[in-house]
Amino acid sequence: MSDFYKKILDNNKAWVESALEKDPNYFKDLAKGQTPPLLWIGCSDSRVPANEIIGAKPGEVFVHRNIANMVVHSDMNMLSVLDYAVNVLKVKHVIVCGHYGCGGVKAAMGNDSIGIIDNWIRHIKDVYRMHHLYLDSIINEDDRFNAFVELNVKEQVFDLAKTSIVQSAWRNGQELTIHGWVYGLNSGFVTDLNVNFSSDKDLDQVYQLSFK
Repeated sequence: MSDFYKKILDNNKAWVESALEKDPNYFKDLAKGQTPPLLWIGCSDSRVPANEIIGAKPGEVFVHRNIANMVVHSDMNMLSVLDYAVNVLKVKHVIVCGHYGCGGVKAAMGNDSIGIIDNWIRHIKDVYRMHHLYLDSIINEDDRFNAFVELNVKEQVFDLAKTSIVQSAWRNGQELTIHGWVYGLNSGFVTDLNVNFSSDKDLDQVYQLSFK
């Protein structure tokens, strides 16, 4: 058994003991169910832990993560998580959180083939294509990279608002707001990008679904 593997098993035991020391019913209460007010759609990057960033306890955040925090309309994994969060857990907020220094976004700025992930990154490249005039006008590469990270989050929030799951919830009068954030790896702070929607009124009419 490797030292690292043994260490994480020992860490689990220490964590359980610490939690029970503070509250003997901690795990019994957790096992009763979950009613999180928030769904977090974030990047798989190991440096961006949803609960820790916002100081949330277990049971307070329902989480979906993938490369570059994408909301892809054909991704059944993401859609299943979203549907369960909105229609069963009745979350009131969905946050799409990207982060500066995102490897997936950086890869989408170049042309190197990485492997099967090339197919996923193509969705990110589509965002670049939509905003290429603005992005190409930014001379400094780091500034362009940061701007691309922000634009990618904004587009994913729009794509979230376009889903039938979110629009159906709004049409049924469900309290649901979606947001776009970017996390700073070098600071720990999040930036609200001010893409906060509680209805489909800010979407182009072609995306506004009619439910009968």
